[in-house]
Amino acid sequence: MTTIDFVFGVSSRYSYLAASQLPKLAADYGVAFRWRPVTTIALIRQARGGTSPFDGAPPAMQYDFKWRRQDAEAWADLYGIPFNEPHGRLKYDAAELNLACVAADLMGATEAFARALAAEVFVTHRKTLGREDLPGIAAGIGLDAARFTALLDAPETKAAAQAIQDEAVSKGVFGVPSFVVGARVIWGNDRIPLLRHLLETRR
Repeated sequence: MTTIDFVFGVSSRYSYLAASQLPKLAADYGVAFRWRPVTTIALIRQARGGTSPFDGAPPAMQYDFKWRRQDAEAWADLYGIPFNEPHGRLKYDAAELNLACVAADLMGATEAFARALAAEVFVTHRKTLGREDLPGIAAGIGLDAARFTALLDAPETKAAAQAIQDEAVSKGVFGVPSFVVGARVIWGNDRIPLLRHLLETRR
């Protein structure tokens, strides 16, 4: 079975959108996805040598939040999934949310936790999402909340987060969501048709 790295940011709207398509891709092509959580801006900066297109004024309209909201809402409508834009509504720390995903990864529950956490970001109407909320989300998917909480502050979790990011960059990943198939990187929710084509022609 082919295993594809799904490099995602749990607070990335396009990662949320792309994740909704993974079950069908897995069923259609008999592939498995290895969920690899990263902090989006940190990954971009590492891949670009310290800069990000999100630093300062948007360098192009595609990075403007008004446009991104409109685009994401259109994709969500196409996919038939809920979407509630968090920008300007929800206060959170992206690095903290990523560490939570890595803690769940160390407990063998990356996908389940990431999906539950992404729903809190993109589906609910909450205004804050902080560290105090994370153990309850972990418990909600059956994880031991005490162990999860301990991992949030553990040096091994921070080291694992950096290792995941380093690995992604070493494979050529420069943004999220990205799909790593062998030596090939396919970036972006909108390029899922290219991923399908690659999997179809590799059969």
